[in-house]
Amino acid sequence: MFARKEKNMAEIPTGGEMLWKMEGDDRVLYLRHNSSEQWRPYEEFPQYVLPDPQGFSKGIATFLALLKKDWTATKS
Repeated sequence: MFARKEKNMAEIPTGGEMLWKMEGDDRVLYLRHNSSEQWRPYEEFPQYVLPDPQGFSKGIATFLALLKKDWTATKS
């Protein structure tokens, strides 16, 4: 299963945008491929989602993986 996730991450396009939004008391990762798209929760991109360590913000593992793919973190 881990190898499959690695393969999926290799196929992710580079250069997207990421944003952290507060949802209640939690920070949640939002994504878009370019500035002409609306922000969407990272869970709407199941091909990118990686499991998060317990106690971390929702999407942190995906965020770190996308940083390696030259995605940009945008301030909210």
